[in-house]
Amino acid sequence: MPRYALKIEYDGRPFSGWQRQADHPSVQGALEAAAARLDPSGPAVNGAGRTDAGVHADGQVAHLDMARVWDPERLREALNAHLRPHPVAVVAAAEVSDEFHARFSAILREYRFCIVSRRAPLVRDAGFAWRVNRPLDLEAMRAGARHLVGRHDFTTFRSTMCQADSPLKTLDIIEIDEVPYPAGQAFRFRLEARSFLHNQVRSIVGTLERVGAGAWPPARVAEALEARNRAACGPVCPPDGLSLVSVGYPEDPFGIAGNA
Repeated sequence: MPRYALKIEYDGRPFSGWQRQADHPSVQGALEAAAARLDPSGPAVNGAGRTDAGVHADGQVAHLDMARVWDPERLREALNAHLRPHPVAVVAAAEVSDEFHARFSAILREYRFCIVSRRAPLVRDAGFAWRVNRPLDLEAMRAGARHLVGRHDFTTFRSTMCQADSPLKTLDIIEIDEVPYPAGQAFRFRLEARSFLHNQVRSIVGTLERVGAGAWPPARVAEALEARNRAACGPVCPPDGLSLVSVGYPEDPFGIAGNA
C-alpha cells in the first residue's frame, strides 16, 4: 500500500484537539473521514504531534496508507474537497517510503505562541493570540527563558496527565521577540525541540508571562525548574496563540526546503 505524507494547516478552535475522539470533533477525525471518502478501507491518519483543543497548526505533518496509487497533487485536492467546511487544509502531499512515520521519524518540532498586551479586546486576532491587560518586560522574559534552554527534567512544566515515559527533554531554542502591533504590544515566542511534553509550551509561556508582568523575578524560573514539581509552575496559558509551525525530518518529505 503506498504511503503519503501530508502537510496540514488548521484552525484549532472548533476541535477538541488533534486526536480522534468518539464524541467530539477532532482534526484527525476530520482527515480520516475525508480519506474514507476516497478509500473505503478507512485509512488511519497518523500525525506528528497531538495538539490540544484550540491549538492551531501551520505545518502539522501526517501520513496515511492508501489502497491504490494516487498522484500527490490529486490526493491533496481530493482530500481538501472532502474536508469542507472544516477549517482544515492539506497544503502539500508527497509519496514516501514505508519507513517514513510522521511522528517517529521527526527530529524537530517548532511551536510559536503570540501574546498581545493591551486593554482593548482582540477582534481580528481573537482566538489566535492570548490577550493580557498589562505591559510585559521583554528582557525579563528573555532572562527567565535562558534558564530553560538545554536538557532538563521538565516535570514542573508538564501536565499531570502527560503520558511521556520520561520528563527529560532538550529544549533547543526559545526566542522571544516584540513585533509591531496596533494599539498594544505583541510578543512572539518560538520554541524548538525534538519533542515536547504535554502542556510544556503553554506552561513555559504562562510562567514567562508572570516574569514579564513583574510578578516573578527571572531567577524564579530556574527555581521552578529545579523543583521538579508541578505546583512550582506558573499558570498554564490558554491555547489561543499557540501553533505548531513546522516538523523537521532528516530528509524533507515534500522536497521543498523549509516546507517540512
